[in-house]
Amino acid sequence: MFLGSEGIFGVITEVKVRVHPIPRERLFESWTFPDFESGVEGLRRVAQSGDGPTVIRLSDEAETAVSLAQVGKIGKALAKGASAVTVYEGEDITGRRARASAQLAAAGGTSAGEGAAEEWLQGRFDGPYLRDSLLDAGVFCETLETATTWSNLRPLRTAVETALKHGFADAGAKTYVMCHVSHIYPTGASLYFTVLAGIRAEPLGVWEAVKARVNDAIIASGGTISHHHAVGRDHADWLGQEIGDTGIRILTAIKRELDPAGILNPGAVIPVERTR
Repeated sequence: MFLGSEGIFGVITEVKVRVHPIPRERLFESWTFPDFESGVEGLRRVAQSGDGPTVIRLSDEAETAVSLAQVGKIGKALAKGASAVTVYEGEDITGRRARASAQLAAAGGTSAGEGAAEEWLQGRFDGPYLRDSLLDAGVFCETLETATTWSNLRPLRTAVETALKHGFADAGAKTYVMCHVSHIYPTGASLYFTVLAGIRAEPLGVWEAVKARVNDAIIASGGTISHHHAVGRDHADWLGQEIGDTGIRILTAIKRELDPAGILNPGAVIPVERTR
């Protein structure tokens, strides 16, 4: 609870770090799927088998299309549809790969070799730089994320995409929405969205209205208000709808006990008016 409190309960002054040996082996493999739904099924099978890759990430059709448009191995290796990258590190790579590959293939996946996955790893941090260039050219670019159970993944994705597209359409902007699954668990997975929109005037005001609409859709569709971007101030007003009034009262009671003056990151996680 303290580690996830975003600084509202206190200041961490000391930590212990667990050091692991550098993996002796590393193996990359990319996959293609006819559509996002079959890719999700493959990831579910891998997660629930309990013995998957160190890294696995699934891109929907829109995000895969952007990869196809790029010059390099990704565009040559990936077929139309959805695509996934896998990375294996550590011990028994051959066995883990074989077991995970069987699950991915059973869901309709086709191996596309190592190249695309290797290129993804090399260029995965280029996005923020591209975003800055897009903003300079008048193209708004932002991300958001959530998570839910496997059975609710498709309805939640549809709800978020609809809120994004309709929200920007009301502001007179065309959009391009991409989605990928970046984290998987036996019970569910995260959904990470990237949206591009043609906004040239007051982009922050437009985004605040759209984001509020998306937050409403996430809560109404049974998603969590944040998977790993945190609650912060932007999501604080929606947290109560997710964890209930009792949950907010518990957090507020801890806050008052540990920070009676209310000086530690005020407004984050718990709206300021709830802490008074």
